[in-house]
Amino acid sequence: MNTKTLSIVSYVTLIGWFIAYFSGKEKTDALLRYHLRQSLGLAIVSILFSIALNVIATIIPSLSFLSLLGFVIIVFWVLGIINAASGTLKPIPFLGKAFENKFAFIG
Repeated sequence: MNTKTLSIVSYVTLIGWFIAYFSGKEKTDALLRYHLRQSLGLAIVSILFSIALNVIATIIPSLSFLSLLGFVIIVFWVLGIINAASGTLKPIPFLGKAFENKFAFIG
């Protein structure tokens, strides 16, 4: 797989991220490193967001409608895939800038 394809795959669940990380380890370039960082950061935020929403919904069941905010995370995943497919180094809205210089083990 080329690095653009691996960049796209990195956004498809954590399994896809691991496939992209280990498959592209020897032929990594700036595009793949960038999208590996973006997708890992988004996955971490997504997991933390899900846990927080579940705790809130358990404590206060009337706030369970907040789980609809999970669609925002899905939109961010789609935007990341679009950016990877177009080959651009564009961060995910609101969150992406925070992940650009994180995860030093990537690269």
